[in-house]
Amino acid sequence: MFISTPEGARNGTFSAPHMDIVNSGPTIPANANGGSSVTGGGGPGGLSSRARQCIYTFIAQPGERVDVTFTTFRVRGSPPECNHEYIDIYSEVQDPSAELISSPFGGRFCGRIYPRRRISVYRTLVISFYTDFPNDTANVFRGTYEFINASRFIVGTPTSPSAICSFNIYGTQKREGDFYSPTYPGVYPKNLDCQYRFIGTKGQRIRLEFMDFDLSFGGTHCPFDTVKVYDGPDDGPNSPLIGTYCGQQRSLEVYSSAEALFVRFRTLRRQADSQNRGFAGWFEFSEKFAKLDFISEDGEHIRGTECDQKILSRKESSGTVYSPNWPLLYTASVVCKYFIYGLEDAQHLERVGLTFEKVDINASDAECSDAFLKVYLQGQEERGEMESFDQAFCGDTVPPPLRSEGPRLMLVFSSANTQGQGFKATYTFETDYKIPGTPSPSKGCYFSYVSESQQSGEFNSPRYPANYPSMTNCEYHFHGRSDEQVKIVFNYFKTRSDASTTQYNDGCEEDWLELYELNEKTGQEKKYGRYCSGAAPGPIVTDSGYHTVRAMLHTDKQGVAGGFNANYYFLKNVDRYGDCGRNISGQEGGVVTSPGFPEPYKNDRQLCNWWITVKPKRRIHFFFTLFHVEGEPTDRGCPSAVVRVWPAPDSVGPPVELCGETLTNDTREIISTGNTLKVQFMTAAKAVGNQGFKAVWTEIRDDDETCTAPKAPITSSAGTGTAKTGSAGGLRCANGRCISAKLVCNGLPNCGPGDDTDELNCQRSGGINVFLVTGGTSLCAACGVLLILCAGCTRRRRRNRRRRMSLVFPPNDDDDIQPPHLRPPLQGMHYAVQCMDDV
Repeated sequence: MFISTPEGARNGTFSAPHMDIVNSGPTIPANANGGSSVTGGGGPGGLSSRARQCIYTFIAQPGERVDVTFTTFRVRGSPPECNHEYIDIYSEVQDPSAELISSPFGGRFCGRIYPRRRISVYRTLVISFYTDFPNDTANVFRGTYEFINASRFIVGTPTSPSAICSFNIYGTQKREGDFYSPTYPGVYPKNLDCQYRFIGTKGQRIRLEFMDFDLSFGGTHCPFDTVKVYDGPDDGPNSPLIGTYCGQQRSLEVYSSAEALFVRFRTLRRQADSQNRGFAGWFEFSEKFAKLDFISEDGEHIRGTECDQKILSRKESSGTVYSPNWPLLYTASVVCKYFIYGLEDAQHLERVGLTFEKVDINASDAECSDAFLKVYLQGQEERGEMESFDQAFCGDTVPPPLRSEGPRLMLVFSSANTQGQGFKATYTFETDYKIPGTPSPSKGCYFSYVSESQQSGEFNSPRYPANYPSMTNCEYHFHGRSDEQVKIVFNYFKTRSDASTTQYNDGCEEDWLELYELNEKTGQEKKYGRYCSGAAPGPIVTDSGYHTVRAMLHTDKQGVAGGFNANYYFLKNVDRYGDCGRNISGQEGGVVTSPGFPEPYKNDRQLCNWWITVKPKRRIHFFFTLFHVEGEPTDRGCPSAVVRVWPAPDSVGPPVELCGETLTNDTREIISTGNTLKVQFMTAAKAVGNQGFKAVWTEIRDDDETCTAPKAPITSSAGTGTAKTGSAGGLRCANGRCISAKLVCNGLPNCGPGDDTDELNCQRSGGINVFLVTGGTSLCAACGVLLILCAGCTRRRRRNRRRRMSLVFPPNDDDDIQPPHLRPPLQGMHYAVQCMDDV
């Protein structure tokens, strides 16, 4: 037993007993602070032949408490059961003479993990040591103890005689001081309910600062031990909760908004041991803390702070913020934060604009190292990057207007030890579309892109890559120089559509994007098309003379989607016909193919414009005989390669836009509305290449009188044929169209798909029959060989005859012998056969 006496020492040491194995009795060294008492057992009547138990009792004087710390701990039991050797601690013993079973249990310990420091709740602390090991235990544990003054745990007036940790603290009695959890820095007990009520006078505010804070932690919702702070005299409905704290906290500082503050510290009644210290804090009553009347009606004081405020948008609202005590001089040592937050949800996104009217902050240097106004434009406070501010101002120079990069803007005002008038600024919540470009100050979602500022860049739907908001209309204007044209390539495209199939132009009735090119000199505007669902627009390059592109996005109120992302370019000196197009005129029909056909087109950027012009008052029939262009109109559109056909190039109507490998009846063949037709083939740099296309075009006549003559033969450069023609050389196709007779039998389906009128019954006499040529050549070769054989045989026969005749008759010059080439053919054949027989 260790007992505190007025004359005795205030501290000492203790250790495990030395067990006498022979006598089975423990011996504890005597201590100068008082006697020592050990209870033990052994032999007959003991716990067992080897079991021993020693009780260490520490009793302090009134007004004191016991502080115990272990310096060595090698208790040989195994946690968590600690079956054979352990230490039990009781730090809440009210009566040292009472049985320990009636006192709250403070925990059982063994192994090599030290029990943490313990401070008694009352005057007594008991340690019980048990072992049933037969060998000596002298080095099992050692420790120190100290009898400490209990006055530091008495903060104010106890709320009741039996209260061990509940006090009323009055500012009139003590303006500042320490306060602690009941056993700090020792482990706090279970099942505590401590209340600290701070009560000041009118005009005062209270500040609490926790220098050390260590409670058990079970998550941010603090399900176990907690400290709760209320902005008022109690924890009732009229005292709002400032915060609930647990775990470990650093630099925890809490302010009241008025003259009362209530703190409640509660621990659970649980079986598990807690090894946490509790808290050590400092309180202060003062009239010098910032007055909160500088916060406007739109702002809200953040409870628990000295002067922090939050300002939330009411949808494109605006207001004013001031430094504390404005327009009077601010007080020293004040730090206030302003959290100005715009809307951010599925439908809304805002950013904050800030305009200063007055700045008067007297810093000690130009770097604003002490007194300053720091501005955070990128939401750094949410990431804990308070050192990464965007701007810092001091002095009396009015800063330029600022705009946040997202929905959050934060200001931090620090007065340090200086005085000045402070600052005044106006904030405005603006809808943030997250669209790069120059916004219009008065037209809402309206953005401009000017060649003089940037030659290329990106643009996108609002909030891309997030979904765009519903019920929104946005315009994008691209302005090039007079010698430039605008190019646009889409990287992603998706609008909401409930249609079962992908639509285009008039089929887009929900969310859609329209594209136009504009000639600013004439004011003429031509439409490229209306696009929706997943049908991405194909690459675009405006015509020569059209230096402006206008894009319009419309969304209804039914739903949203991912929107679009695209690149724009301002190009100089683009040829009217591009890389591979040309002007076609003075002809009545022909063929248009993709570059390099029948080889695949290149996987690179290309632009080809064909302008086809026929005689006045006639039209052009244009149809594809082969079409393989990357893309899929019903799935992802034509973002990489596209074929466009303008039936009326001079009109403002949209072209027919094509890609993929399957064309419909109304896109396979197109008839111009006048005597001109434009065809465009364009690929972007991301194109992968494909077979391309082949198309046949034909001039068709609207004057039926040229196709009413009876049946008559027609001659063409390719051959002759028979068809129904008129006096002016026209051919009436089965489909009713009238084409030039010069196109008959030219090998091209000029009448159109499924109509072979112009190629029917073509007798190509002027042509070359391959089979006749081959057969004739073979026959001529055979005859030549035969003639050579006949000539050889004839000469041989003549020589033999001359030899025989020379033996009987001399030569006679009057003999009439015909040369072989003058003999009849049959005679020559006879000689040949005869010669062959002789051989």
